[in-house]
Formats: sequence, structure tokens, C-alpha cells
Amino acid sequence: MNLRQLAYLLPALITSPTLADWSQFRGPAGQGISPEKGLPTTWSTTENMVWKTDLPGGGNSCPIVVGNKIYLTTYTGFNEPGSRAGTMEDLKLHFVCLDRDSGKVLFKKDVPPKLPEQVTIREGHGYASGTPIADNERIYVSFGKTGLFAFDHAGKQLWQADIGEGLNGWGSCPSPIRFKDLVIVNASVESESLIAFHAKTGKEVWRAKGIKESWNTPILVETAEGKTELVLAMVGKVLGFDPISGDQLWSCATDIGWYMVPSLIHAEGIVYCVGGRTGGGLAVKVGGRGDVTKTHRVWTIKKGSNVTSPALHNGHMYWMHENNGIAYCAELTTGKIVYEEKIDRIEQVYASSVLADGKIYYVSRTGKTIVLAAKPSFEKLAVNELGRAGMFNASPAIADGKLFIRSEKTLYCFGKKP
Repeated sequence: MNLRQLAYLLPALITSPTLADWSQFRGPAGQGISPEKGLPTTWSTTENMVWKTDLPGGGNSCPIVVGNKIYLTTYTGFNEPGSRAGTMEDLKLHFVCLDRDSGKVLFKKDVPPKLPEQVTIREGHGYASGTPIADNERIYVSFGKTGLFAFDHAGKQLWQADIGEGLNGWGSCPSPIRFKDLVIVNASVESESLIAFHAKTGKEVWRAKGIKESWNTPILVETAEGKTELVLAMVGKVLGFDPISGDQLWSCATDIGWYMVPSLIHAEGIVYCVGGRTGGGLAVKVGGRGDVTKTHRVWTIKKGSNVTSPALHNGHMYWMHENNGIAYCAELTTGKIVYEEKIDRIEQVYASSVLADGKIYYVSRTGKTIVLAAKPSFEKLAVNELGRAGMFNASPAIADGKLFIRSEKTLYCFGKKP
């Protein structure tokens, strides 16, 4: 570590949002789990819908909730959902804030894109797919090639940083994470890099190169010795890094020969990973050094998902296959499949699962939400539909006893009504 890096890592004075908030991709700890109780099991456009807001533009970033505010991103002017009007020069990016209780749009801050962008992006993923992350002072937002931005909670832009020029036919969705005084982003698409910036200034602190075919958001895992490691998956490997210096600590073969989209989860120093079009999964213990495939890989399985991230609960891992509508439950200790159940009339599922109040929520791309009991025996509790309401790729947020579910152009709030 050089002196410049060390200077940026003096003890932080930044406080973090509470566990009651959903302040980043997949919630308080990036695991898709919320401590909230009293969440609705059933809803529709007439049942348990608290409010519905048409958003200023399209996009697939997940909403985050901090206090009484909701933050997300949108885009307008070019390849906007439901419209083919406009040219690339008309493209605008937006950072949006809504009131949590009413759904009212409080502000929309425009961000000029760095052009040229993708002429088309497969399956309409669009130009606003990275989920923001917030602390008590700032919100950090990635717009891919256009860069990483920091805003204050009133919407004032504080800084902008470059993460690379790369583009991909599937688009880009880097969702930043926070560690001490750092904001870290997986810029595999933009520069085949994992990059850390100082949260207050936006200055680059370190960069790890060679991150290929990786769309997942990194996670932070504590080792048995009380140290923190940053872990992500890329084609063929799971990698562990020192989040302070950016040094790669270890690698583990996945035996999955595809790009890696689902984010990882962890429990008691073991990371669990699914991915690949052909399907696969593995568990690997953190804390190793070098190639740990033979020493720290706990198990592998041939079942997985190419898109959706799993969740864990009471010694089991739960996930949904993105195309075939099969819900899975596996033992954490062995990888043994406990159940493998086909859900009737379920379309593609790209949103990551969320788990709270003893329930697992899987949102399909058509807005149909399957609610299962969070237990190692299959029990379907509800199937909730919203009609022809657009495309749903974003993962839900949970806060204040409510579920916030986003389509391309609409945000819904569902909660139990007295």
C-alpha cells in the first residue's frame, strides 16, 4: 500500500443508514434479506397497493430507500420503453428521488451521457440499470460509461469519476458498494476492472485489473480472523480481494464456463455462488491465499441460475431459475438440493430474490410475483399479478413494512392496509 492509499483510509466519520433502510442493491448487507415484519403476502392493483407512480423515464435500476426518500435512476430520449422516437443525441440520464410515503417525485437531476452509447441493448435493459448506494451524506450512482457520480441527499452533484469506455450488447449495471471511506464498483464491462474511489472526493484509490465477463455486485465477507474480504465472481472464477489495498488474495475455480451475473451470498465465512447458462453453483471458504480450489472449495452442484441472485435463511439457500420457472432450495452445508419445484405460469425471472417476514418473493419480468414460504419444504403462498404493466427487471426493495417493486417506467408500493 502506498502513502496515497493510506491517507484515504483514515478512520471514517461517515455514519451509515440503519438496518430499517434498504440503502443498496439487495438491501442492508447486500444479501437480499430484510428484518421487516408485517409485509403483505397478496396484492394487486386494487388490493394492498399503497401508491403507484409513473417514473420520469425508463430504466431497470433497483430502488433504494433511506429514511423517507427513495432513490433510483432513469433515462429518456432514446430507446425509451414504449417509444422508438429520438436519436442517440437526445439521450438523457436522470437521478430521481421520490417521497417514500406518497410516491411523489421530489426531484429529477439530469446527467448528460458520454456518447456514443450502445445503439441497442439486448432485451431492453437500457441505460440506467446500476442501483445506487447511500450513506448519511451522499448517494453514489453509476451510469456505466458515463461514470460514477456522488450526489448529496438534496440532489446536488458532488463529484464524477470515470470507470472506463467499454460497452456490451447486454448493457451495463454496476451497483457500487461501500467500505470504510471507499466506494467500490465492478467495472468489468467498462474497463475489465474493479475500482475503488474515495467517497468524499471521488479520487481513485486503487484498481484491480483482469475482471472479465462479470456483471455481479461484489460482497464484503468477514473471515474467521475478523478481517474483511471483497468477493466477486467472473468467468471461471470466484475471486477474493483486500478491499483496502485492492490486492487479490485468492481465486477459486467455479467449473462454470460462462459470464457471471448473479451476486453472491455468504454465511459464517463461506461464500455461495450460482451462475452460468448451463447452470452451476459452489461454496468456497474465504480467508485463503492463492489458488484455493483444492483447499477451500466446499462443494459444487450442477444446478443454478444465469441471472437471479439467491438468498439464504436458516441453513438453506433459495433461488429461482431465470428461464424454466423452477424454484430451488439447497442445504448450505452440502449443496444437496432439498426441493426443485416447477412454478406453473411463471415467465422469465431476472429480478433477484428477496426474503423477509418468513417469505421469499420472486418477481417475474411480466410483474407476476411468486411468494413462497422461507422453509426447506415447498409451499406456495401466493401468486400476485399486475396485468399488462410493462417489464420488471429490477429487484424489490423492502422498508417500513412495505415492498417497493419497479417496472421499467413505474414504481409500486405495496403494504398491508388496515
